[in-house]
Amino acid sequence: MPLISVIIPVYNGEKTINETIQSVLKQTLSDLEIIVIDDGSQDGTLEIVKGIQDERIKVFSYPNAGLSSSRNRGFSHAVGEFISFLDADDLWLPDKLESQFRALQENPQAALAYSWTDYIDESGQWLHPGDRITVKGEAYELILLGNFLESGSNALLRREAFTKAGVFDESLVAGEDWDLFIRIAAVGYKFVATEKAQIWYRMTDTSMSSNFSRQEAECLKVINQAFSLAPESLLYLKSRSIANLYQYLMFRTLKGSLSREKNLLAARYFWQAVRNDPALLRRRSRLMAIVFLKIAAGIIFPPAQARILLERIKKIFA
Repeated sequence: MPLISVIIPVYNGEKTINETIQSVLKQTLSDLEIIVIDDGSQDGTLEIVKGIQDERIKVFSYPNAGLSSSRNRGFSHAVGEFISFLDADDLWLPDKLESQFRALQENPQAALAYSWTDYIDESGQWLHPGDRITVKGEAYELILLGNFLESGSNALLRREAFTKAGVFDESLVAGEDWDLFIRIAAVGYKFVATEKAQIWYRMTDTSMSSNFSRQEAECLKVINQAFSLAPESLLYLKSRSIANLYQYLMFRTLKGSLSREKNLLAARYFWQAVRNDPALLRRRSRLMAIVFLKIAAGIIFPPAQARILLERIKKIFA
């Protein structure tokens, strides 16, 4: 019986699925099974997966049902004592599973190990680091404030934690990983960080996280659900949680090519962040000032002029 079950849901992932699976096959901890859930792909995904010769790979095909359903279907086939999920366009560094497994062995009170994340573009080129947040122990309050694991491709879970907290909420089309992590922390399981960047999260224009309106709506559902079940002593965190969501959406909107439409959207997110947490303007005064001026320039001026103005603004605040 394998020690770890790695579950990879995939839908029309022919461009990245081979590289993703290879990043698992190259893990220094090799006692694992790879469960690929083909979520009704209509491209060459299935042929590519079946062409990879490794007895640890198991492939199951289903009609299209979405990411959460595919993850849950994968878990129904998993036999490992530990569970990890990996999206079909993300990558792991070779020591990811070994480092996380060691962290859980050294911290038997913890049921979830996670690593830090770096972001890559569609071609696999490094873009920027993610958050570098370290938790060792209780994580409930912090995970209520935001998904510091940053994606569903991160955690290594003890099987019992996933079973006790409940499977992925199939009614959610975004934020379902954050919802799960909140529920795991809520029932008392501890977290532990490896303090290494071992996840490469791929940013694409067609990725689920790039659909800002959907991300906003679904994550607000996660927040409302989480705080409806939270103890009264933690309800004061809800406004900050909402503000953090809008900060995230604002910064995501401002990455890549910009248009007046995207800047108007970023302006709305900026306002919602400040409205829910006015202290942001004091805590992050320099950053928020730069962001405000960047958004304003993008709304008022054509892109070329806005870029020139932004460079001047950066020099002023340097």
